[in-house]
Amino acid sequence: MSDKNVDSLSVLFHDKSDFVHMGGTWGKAREIDIIKGGFIWYKKAEVYSNAVKFIGNTAVLLSDMDLVAVVGGNDAINSFMVTEVYVKENGQWSLAQLTFSKLSRPVKLKTN
Repeated sequence: MSDKNVDSLSVLFHDKSDFVHMGGTWGKAREIDIIKGGFIWYKKAEVYSNAVKFIGNTAVLLSDMDLVAVVGGNDAINSFMVTEVYVKENGQWSLAQLTFSKLSRPVKLKTN
């Protein structure tokens, strides 16, 4: 996502995927358009922990991170718990759902 490589992301994102951000919720086509157009640009992420849980053909990944993003032309720095849900179909994993949940903890990332 930081590289804005929408061709690779289009393959990774499930056709029925959903994306939940602080600014709204939408599907695959809108997420690709937002990334391609640069409305949200993930500049830097510092991941402090992550854990994955497998349930059948589903994987749930939780990541505690600080994220520096450019949103609508402005830098935004937030702490998030990011939830990614992947499904395995025909031997291929694809992202079905991505949610950024803002944490109440202070940002740990040093930006200078």
